[in-house]
Amino acid sequence: MESTYSYHASAHFHQYDRSFVSIDQGVPRLVHFSAPPEFGGEPGVWTPEHFLLAAVGSCLIETFKAVAKASKLEFQGIEVGVDGVIEKEADGLRFTKISIRPVLIIYHDASRELAARVLAKTERSCLIVRSLSSETAFDSKILIENPVPA
Repeated sequence: MESTYSYHASAHFHQYDRSFVSIDQGVPRLVHFSAPPEFGGEPGVWTPEHFLLAAVGSCLIETFKAVAKASKLEFQGIEVGVDGVIEKEADGLRFTKISIRPVLIIYHDASRELAARVLAKTERSCLIVRSLSSETAFDSKILIENPVPA
């Protein structure tokens, strides 16, 4: 049996679309689930490991939307990639590190400083992230796409 396993999930929200979560592994939107194949489960369906990572991404997006609204930050969208590493420790398997990579798309360069503050507050405020016992790494990017005149 291996001692390290890696999983990935992404959460997305754009002003012109609904929020959604994907795991980028050819799994449909229906929520069929199983143990991971490496633990004898069915390949190509959601796993509890994916659900945890999807919870991180979706919670971060919903927290960001609330903080952005309160801060009057206009933004085009946000996408959050989440990777988790499971390692075998003396007392069993556990997530040891979760990397969270939000990419925020804003309209104006003048909003960059406010956007950075909103992302930082989101990281501190997200309930799911605050509830994790594993190490978390937060690496955000801010992009300007389709800028509109200020």
